[in-house]
Amino acid sequence: MAGKGTPATALLGKKKIEHTVHTYNHDPRHESYGTEAAEVLGVDPARVFKTLVAEVDGKLTVGVVPVTGQLDLKALAAAVGGKRAKLADAAAAQRATGYVLGGISPLGQRSRLPVVVDESAQRFDTVLCSGGRRGLEIELAPADLVTLTTAIVAPIAG
Repeated sequence: MAGKGTPATALLGKKKIEHTVHTYNHDPRHESYGTEAAEVLGVDPARVFKTLVAEVDGKLTVGVVPVTGQLDLKALAAAVGGKRAKLADAAAAQRATGYVLGGISPLGQRSRLPVVVDESAQRFDTVLCSGGRRGLEIELAPADLVTLTTAIVAPIAG
């Protein structure tokens, strides 16, 4: 598993974006992928972001929020000009992104979904997000994350 690339790492290499790849052995008994990553890697959990797929007015949309918070579905809907949002079905999220739950990256997804990154990411020089598989985190500048995903930046964490 170590050393194998993912669509997310391939995209970063192709675009020549400065980043650091962090790997660790995922413990399937851990309740939270993001919290586990922060603990194992020894980083502030506010800098580790989880990628959640929601349905906004029937259209899949990605919310990227710190693992210390929750995705505010109303705020996500508002950020993309929608009215109603709910978390997407797990199978639909995996099918659309090409990644497994706990390893969904906002980068290199199979289908290009709208992405909203919580504004708190801008407080840090670098943030971490899933690299496309459990136990793989990518550290990069928030501005690069926003650019690569053509994301909207908005207050979507509750």
